[in-house]
Amino acid sequence: MMNLNGPSSTTTGLHGKQGDDADFMRAALDLAKQAWEVGEVPVGAVVVRGDEIIGRGYNRPISAADPTAHAEVMAIRDAARHTGNYRLTDCILYVTLEPCTMCVGAIFHARITRLIYGAREPKTGACGSLIDLPADTRINHHLQIAGGVLAEESGELLRKFFAQRRKVMGMADQ
Repeated sequence: MMNLNGPSSTTTGLHGKQGDDADFMRAALDLAKQAWEVGEVPVGAVVVRGDEIIGRGYNRPISAADPTAHAEVMAIRDAARHTGNYRLTDCILYVTLEPCTMCVGAIFHARITRLIYGAREPKTGACGSLIDLPADTRINHHLQIAGGVLAEESGELLRKFFAQRRKVMGMADQ
């Protein structure tokens, strides 16, 4: 069984004030639940500047017929539209699951300052689980990363989704 949990953490905000990462991760979890409701893998993300959510997204590759429509990319697109700028400096991205390589690339290009994720993703995680792109010193953008914020809740949502999917697929074979 895959380990979707990481260490719990509450971290300090971009400007040195104590922020409650769990509150923003709960907003991302709410979006993950919306993804499940439309038949998508339940991953949600929010982009935060200061104390305001400026971008929201959840997984939509199936419903949008778009392989790039991951929660992180959708939230980054929404935030860029909100700000009128593709550079999201001084922003934090909260996502319920450790990002893949494509999403880490989008995070780099957007110049996100911090990444906070919930559950680890041992099959495709690009922030230390499978590979660690942000640790590569050859890349010109660096960001702060914290994993494990509400990891149990994020992981449990994914486990339940896939258990339900396996059950439905098993029933369809009968």
